[in-house]
Amino acid sequence: MLRIRMNRMGRTHRPFFRINAVDQRSPRDGSVVEQLGWLDPRAKDASKQIQLNDERVKYWLSVGAQPSDTMNDILAKRGLIDADKWKAVRASRVKRKLQMLEKAKAAAPAGAAPKAEEKKEG
Repeated sequence: MLRIRMNRMGRTHRPFFRINAVDQRSPRDGSVVEQLGWLDPRAKDASKQIQLNDERVKYWLSVGAQPSDTMNDILAKRGLIDADKWKAVRASRVKRKLQMLEKAKAAAPAGAAPKAEEKKEG
């Protein structure tokens, strides 16, 4: 399956990202099927922070490419995907994670403190 995700470039403390269509099994900096744009989060001018080929992104989405969570946020802001649907998916993930944490707390013995709390106290 193809994914639309970012590839980190740049130097230390000066990130720069390329937005690519890649095979999901490839590593972050692995081979790229097609470069779709770039993101420069440190640019002062908002119009120079992101450049994206909207037509090609729409094409890859139409053939089944799945964007990463960060790319979903970016695409929703640009109006390339349904923002309300993405917000609902993200909210359901957060709710599910909170439920799992509550179950884990309830399943833990009453006398045993979680490791994170032990580190804070010690």
